[in-house]
Formats: sequence, structure tokens, C-alpha cells
Amino acid sequence: MSRKIKLSFWQILNMNVGFFGIQYSFGLQQSAVTPIYDFLGASADQIPILHLAGPVTGLLVQPIIGAMSDKTWSPKLGRRKPYFLIGAILCSLALLVFPFSSSLWMAAGLLWILDVGNNTAMEPYRALIADKLDDEQQPLGFQMQSFFTGLGQVLANLSIFIFPLIIIGSTGALPTWVYASFFLGAFCSIASILWSISRTKEIPPTAEELAKLKSEKRSVIGPLVEIFSAIKDMPRVMWQLALVYLFQWYALFCYWQNASKSVALSVWNVTPVNKEVYSEAVSWTALVNGWYNIVTFLVAFALVGFAKRFSAKKVHAVCLLLTAIGFLAFPHIANKNLLFFAITGFGIGWASMMGIPYLIVVSNIPKERYGVYMGIINMMIVIPMIIQTLSFGYILKNFLNNDPRNAITFAGVLLIIGAFCTMLIKSNNNNNNNASA
Repeated sequence: MSRKIKLSFWQILNMNVGFFGIQYSFGLQQSAVTPIYDFLGASADQIPILHLAGPVTGLLVQPIIGAMSDKTWSPKLGRRKPYFLIGAILCSLALLVFPFSSSLWMAAGLLWILDVGNNTAMEPYRALIADKLDDEQQPLGFQMQSFFTGLGQVLANLSIFIFPLIIIGSTGALPTWVYASFFLGAFCSIASILWSISRTKEIPPTAEELAKLKSEKRSVIGPLVEIFSAIKDMPRVMWQLALVYLFQWYALFCYWQNASKSVALSVWNVTPVNKEVYSEAVSWTALVNGWYNIVTFLVAFALVGFAKRFSAKKVHAVCLLLTAIGFLAFPHIANKNLLFFAITGFGIGWASMMGIPYLIVVSNIPKERYGVYMGIINMMIVIPMIIQTLSFGYILKNFLNNDPRNAITFAGVLLIIGAFCTMLIKSNNNNNNNASA
């Protein structure tokens, strides 16, 4: 690609606005989908397997889309933007239909479609930062995505808190507020992506690069071949990050699946059987989750400076420890207002998780493989989630007394292990003061 030029703060912001809509959708998945499963009659140990859609589609879709986008160039849309648009359309359609779920398996099926759309849109966004920004501006670009992650998920969680207060009753099998939250998500998804597409130009390939793209043979298995080739050549630092992600993302799935039920027990002493009171717990948990996302977008840019000063891996390790402390306290809190203090650590950790690890590895990745390697990083995220969905129901039932509060304590312990593994990472990174030294 041709030489990168410095972008203004507002150009980087406009480039990342689409991340807002993607993350609104993920916010609904984190805070609304499990309660919807509960409303439709799922038992506690069924919840992990019902969330299998997210990690499996991430495993399959993101690396394939990454490999395809590396080999794509459209004179009108560019390299990454065609995939933003396709993903946003799929996501919006799934969000529009989701509230009409009349059964558990209909909701689970729509979650698969929703995740395909989200993953198709999100993976090229990581690669776009590496494409357009030089080493000096990449920290700002990745943390801008953390900022919009927080903002999008705040709005999603606020909608889950506010809409039940003003929209009473049920429509079909679900509370009516679910419709409002998901319809707003459908609008945000497509509108924010269209904003970014209309205001961002991608760097065109050079004549030589374009000739190479046109000369390469295309086949159905081509992206798969490229993925396996990239894994074979994967830099050591990515394998080290994969170990961190094993504990980190297993832990987060434990939290998201069990937060509402933990709050219902610790604060209200009820289970989902008591739908009226449990709905109150779901709304309050959404407000708590909204708070951690507010913290995320407040601290996202500050972490850029800390990463430059102290190194990316040290910042990430500290953020994981802060999240762990919050998770260990969370299930023991009976005063609903004190939950905000416990979850603040996760807000700081979430800001790091959405951006800082990419700084650790990006300088070790060849530019012509940005897309496929960003997809492989997502494989490192979703494989722990798949392991969690397949194993945690058994663990919860047989070792944690089917108690969602114990699940969140378990998550805190895993994050402590993840922080230790982060400090073992070794990488040559020029983005910041030897960012992982």
C-alpha cells in the first residue's frame, strides 16, 4: 500500500464511528440475551451451550473475512468497507427479528445470524486501523475503538434499564421493552457503519500490489489455506497472547452469562422463576454493566499514555487484576448501589481488552496479512469461549453448586492467572517504549 499520512483526531474518530453500532449489538448480547433465554424457560446449566453461537461464528467468520479482505479491492468501497456494510445489514435484520422469538431455539438460531453479522463487520475494523495508521497513531486508533465499545454498550445497557420503566407488559413471549432495545440496536448498527463508510477513504494499493491481487487465483478454499499458512507462520508473541486470552475470555463469558442471576440472588434473593422481581434484577444489572462501559470510554484514551510510558503488557496485566478484584467482590454485595464500585475495575479492564493487546502484537505482523492475523486474534478470543460453553455447564452444576455467584468468583480467579501470563509475554514492539518489555 502507498505511504500512510497523519490523520487528525476527528478523522480517526469518524473512521471508528461504525464500531459504536457493532458494540451496541454486542452490549445487547451480553446483557439481554441471557435474560431472554431465562424468560423462554432455559435452565441455568443450559445457558452456556445456548451461547455457543458467538464463539463458533467468531471462530469461522472472522479469520475467513480477514483473509478475504486482504485479497479484496473495490474502486468504490475499498478493501475493508464492503465487509462492514454486509455485516451491518445482517446484524440489523437479525436485531429486528430477535424480539419476535417465540421459543428458546428460535432465539438461539437468531443469535447465530446476529453473530455472523457482527463478526463480518468487526474483524475488518481491526485491520483498517493497521492499514491506515502509522506506528505513532495506532495506539489512538485502537483505543478509539475501546472508546466506542464503551459508548455503544452503555447505550445498550441503558436501554435495558430505561425501557422497562416506561414500556410495561409483554408482547408475545417476551417483555415489550425487548422490542424497543433491539429495534434501536438495528438502527444504530446500520446508521453508524454508513457514517464511517461515507467519511473514510481507504489507502489504495500500489500498481504492483493491485497487479498481484488480480493475478492471484481465487477459490473457495483459498481463505482457509491462507489461515492455516498464517497460523504456521504466526509470531511467538501471538502464541503467548493466546495463553492470556484462554483465561481472560473464559472468565468474561462466565461473568456475562451469570451476572443478572448473581445480582438477583445477592441483592433480591430470587431466581428467574420470580419473573417480576427478576426483571428488576436484570434492569439493575444492565445499569451496572452500563456503568462499566462508561468507565471504559472515560479511561480508554488515558491507557494510551500509560502504555507508552509503562509498556502495553504491564498496563494490560494491571487492568486484568483490577477486573479480578471486582469480580471476586461482586457476588458478595447485598447493597445494589455498591455493585457500581465492584464493576469499575471491569470497566478499566474492558478498555484495555479492546485495544491494548493489539499494540503488543501489531508490529510483529506483516502488513499484507493484517486482515488474516486480526482474524486469528479473534480465533484466540472465541476458542476459550467455545471451551467455556462446552465445559462450564458441567463445572457449574457439579463443582459450583449451580450458583451463579460462584461462577463470577471462578471468573475472578481465572483473571488473576491471566494477569500473570500477560507478564510472561516477550515481544519487540516499536509502538511504544518497548511495549511489552
